[in-house]
Amino acid sequence: MKSLRSPFKDFPPAVAALTAVAFFVAVGFGLIIPAIPIFASSFGVSATAIGIVIGAFAVARLVSGLFAGKLVERYGERLVLGTGLLMVAFFTFLTALAQNYEQLLIFRTAGGLGSSMFSVAAGSLLLRSVDDTHRGRAQSLFNGGFLFGGITGPAFGGILMNISLRAPFFIYTITLVAAALTALTRLTAQKLGHESSKPEGDGVAMRIREAMKIPSYRIALLLTFIGSWVLFGLRSSLVPLFVTDELGGSTTVVGLGFTLAGIANGLILLRAGRITDLKGRRYALLLGAFFVIAGLAVLTLAFNPLLYIVAMVILGFGGAFFGSAPAALVGDSVKGRGGRVIAFYQMAGDAGMMIGPILLGIIKDQASFHAAFLATLLLFTVSASAIFALPKGAPAKDEDSRPLSVRED
Repeated sequence: MKSLRSPFKDFPPAVAALTAVAFFVAVGFGLIIPAIPIFASSFGVSATAIGIVIGAFAVARLVSGLFAGKLVERYGERLVLGTGLLMVAFFTFLTALAQNYEQLLIFRTAGGLGSSMFSVAAGSLLLRSVDDTHRGRAQSLFNGGFLFGGITGPAFGGILMNISLRAPFFIYTITLVAAALTALTRLTAQKLGHESSKPEGDGVAMRIREAMKIPSYRIALLLTFIGSWVLFGLRSSLVPLFVTDELGGSTTVVGLGFTLAGIANGLILLRAGRITDLKGRRYALLLGAFFVIAGLAVLTLAFNPLLYIVAMVILGFGGAFFGSAPAALVGDSVKGRGGRVIAFYQMAGDAGMMIGPILLGIIKDQASFHAAFLATLLLFTVSASAIFALPKGAPAKDEDSRPLSVRED
């Protein structure tokens, strides 16, 4: 009987370490997602105030992105990543101890800076740790850590909330410390075979103005913006309300759709990364765009809960490709030469998650759910046409893009 082959076998140690970090972070984050609104409401505040607490973390991430990128360029990924995770852990612990709404808002918002530091540093190290022909698969493995952590966390979140509304935050603190220790102990020069405290490339960090001259980088910004708009913003804001208010489905049906979408994503996540590397970014993105457009079309025409579930599964397939290919495009463009250009890319995704729900909410209030879905379908289709400008075929492997673990320092 053949033994199972580790998916990390062909990758440098940084990929496995970062995937483990992603899992720890996502498990804890999954615990507190359902707890935040309930914990906030325990202070007797309005729905608007609860929304502010949820949005403040994302706003803090967005506005601190370039600062986090500059820290990565100056101090290196390992230190910034570990420090960022410890910052989130510290402020999550204070959040668990919050005695009023104001403290909850301040501590939750402050954690956004640490989250930005973590995500930029992890993205920077991941993209420069592998060569162009492995970048899509590495990104898929990293995303898989988030995905399976995100599925595991909520399963225990309800149990913890029955014990105490503060319990999920204490457990999240522990998982964040575990993630930080993993980063600080496994991302050392001795473990990786290279120094992770300095930018690679020619030693000079790429500026955003320089990166914006590269067509593939501009396309990656557009695709991560519109992809986040659809796969995170739309699904988390309007879709649950659409199912319960328009289709007459229960919250159980809403949860089933999201669960099946996560399973669909996980089933082809690694294959999507492999296609991204072996058949090229253009091919993978066109395939992903096909699934997203099909999913949005079914959602726009949906008139019963079954069609909602079908749409979510199709969107889950599309998300697998849009989770790896745009990031691989960025890695191809910057060649490990900068934290701020990667931060700017991640900020484009954050912006899509923030702007999308606001504009879609306005369209829904002025027209209908179906009008909001149709507007998203048209916008995504137009944006996805930029994919045709990308070169065909798989990326070529060259000596300068060898994995860092096999480069000679």
